[in-house]
Amino acid sequence: MSEKFQKEIARMKRIEGQARGISKMMEEGRYCIDILQQMQAMEAALKSTRQKVLSIHAGCCVNEAIESGDREAQREKFTELVELFGKMGR
Repeated sequence: MSEKFQKEIARMKRIEGQARGISKMMEEGRYCIDILQQMQAMEAALKSTRQKVLSIHAGCCVNEAIESGDREAQREKFTELVELFGKMGR
């Protein structure tokens, strides 16, 4: 297991459990508002985890490109981030 993502992997496993729980709630015909609240909690957990992975990327991958002095690697990381933020804004 990658050490840099250890906490995020644990978070994703909890989110996976939340998704299974929501599916079970739907199968049981539980109250819609309860289901929606659980979906909202899952989305918040996923968003938080995404932000942490982005922070790891900036602190690790992007920083390596900057420190390397390799202009092409720097451009590549910058382009990746711009594309990612563009997709996140949709």
